[in-house]
Amino acid sequence: MTRWWPYARLAASALAVAAIVAQLLRTLEIARDADTAWGGHLPTVIANFFSFFTIESNVLAAVALAAGAVWALRHRDTTDPEPRWLAVLLMCASSYMIVTGVVYNTLLRGIALPQGATVAWSNEVLHVVIPLLMLLDVLVAPRRRALPWSAVAVAAVFPIVWVVYTLVRANLVVSPGTGEHWWYPYPFLNPHQPGGYGTVALYVLLIAAIILATAALVVWVGRRRGVVRAQ
Repeated sequence: MTRWWPYARLAASALAVAAIVAQLLRTLEIARDADTAWGGHLPTVIANFFSFFTIESNVLAAVALAAGAVWALRHRDTTDPEPRWLAVLLMCASSYMIVTGVVYNTLLRGIALPQGATVAWSNEVLHVVIPLLMLLDVLVAPRRRALPWSAVAVAAVFPIVWVVYTLVRANLVVSPGTGEHWWYPYPFLNPHQPGGYGTVALYVLLIAAIILATAALVVWVGRRRGVVRAQ
């Protein structure tokens, strides 16, 4: 497995990038054909695209997988565990992707989208295939480094920043699809829905707990499988 796993990581990274690009191109096509000023406003459309937690998590996963593969290939003649920076990067990417898969398939899969807005194979890759591959990476990837429990706190930083960014930015842009004077990437973050900010807060706390629990699980698996070295 030590020999071929870097190539599996490279393939997974390339697949994630291909899926992101395919969905971005479809999104730009829709903006090009829009018959409203806000629907065709490319800066907003592109910013919205890269404001989805799914997209950002997949970008991070692609970078982490590629970095892990390159490091392993460059150090193929050693038996050293991965460096700490790489272990933390992979831990964060794995945690976010696993949560992405869980949240999408439990909360969002049944939500109807405009016909043609989503590239079907890309959607499955981003929400199912890459999360499963990142879970597999946690379970079987060789040369893992055991991280301290404090690494779990690192995994919480990006989601906190993302939620703050999302809630602040939401009321500063016009929705390209509806013309509403707000835009939220996911319905459960929209306080204009029944329940208001109270319901949003409950969802945020729930997802935060899931992310922390997932990160703790990933670190635990890494400590069971990995090598402890001086930090």
